[in-house]
Amino acid sequence: MTSPRMKELQISSQGILNIDTMELPESCVVVISDGRAKLADLPPHANTTIKTHKGIVTRVNWDEGESF
Repeated sequence: MTSPRMKELQISSQGILNIDTMELPESCVVVISDGRAKLADLPPHANTTIKTHKGIVTRVNWDEGESF
């Protein structure tokens, strides 16, 4: 099994999310939902879909492609 694409980010007990922008990939996405935050690199060519249910993120899907 491969490792998950999205990496959990820590939110402090005070609700603060600290992100060092110098450490981020050139192109990435941060998703915050239901008291959790996750970070993922964006692939070179893909449609990225964030699915929600009752305002809470349930899935993030990547439909990747390759230039011909």
